[in-house]
Amino acid sequence: MNAKSLLSLLYLSSPALPIGAFAYSQGLESAIEMEWVKDGDDLAEWLSGVLSNGLAQQDLPLFYRMYSAWDKGDLESLNRWNQHFRASRESAELLLEDEQLGRSLKRLLISLDILDQVQLPENAGFFTLFAFAAKHFSIDTDEAALGLCWSWLENQVTVACKAIPLGQTAAQKVMLPMMEKIERAIAHAKLVSDSEIGATLPGFAIASAIHETQYSRLFRS
Repeated sequence: MNAKSLLSLLYLSSPALPIGAFAYSQGLESAIEMEWVKDGDDLAEWLSGVLSNGLAQQDLPLFYRMYSAWDKGDLESLNRWNQHFRASRESAELLLEDEQLGRSLKRLLISLDILDQVQLPENAGFFTLFAFAAKHFSIDTDEAALGLCWSWLENQVTVACKAIPLGQTAAQKVMLPMMEKIERAIAHAKLVSDSEIGATLPGFAIASAIHETQYSRLFRS
């Protein structure tokens, strides 16, 4: 990876990117509230499950297909995979997160004069816009997938630091072993066929749905 692509990837993956990703827990706040996740060991198990049974099996394979569609200028495929991604959100909050982050990233890219004259799918979500931005900045698709996973991991660990609460050192002990798991998740995602795309995360979906009506919460989802 050259310096320009690396810096572009760091830019897109940064928690400082003004799209509001920090506001979402993806059901983790409810999992903590229900004491499914009580400490660093529980958090590592939760994140490993979401990564291997969710991102690696569903979200990343869809990302690879959307990146390829952007690369080929195939709007029909892009529309299909964008709608597939939307349909795969198992709670209202998960769909709302993808929509809102997508709108925020779209506004940012427009303000940076990057989205001029670009035809977008209807209701283009965050992963769809991230795939476009990665392609625009000439970021390799595997490296873009790494950036997506690392951004997800940082946000989830930040949620745990605030909601468990988890100390900073304990948080690093969770994050570092996840690096190898992220590599394996990306390698697996590239092998998933169209007919195999789909997550198996009932606890994740239940936690997200419960979060919609959680009495007291810090995060939007």
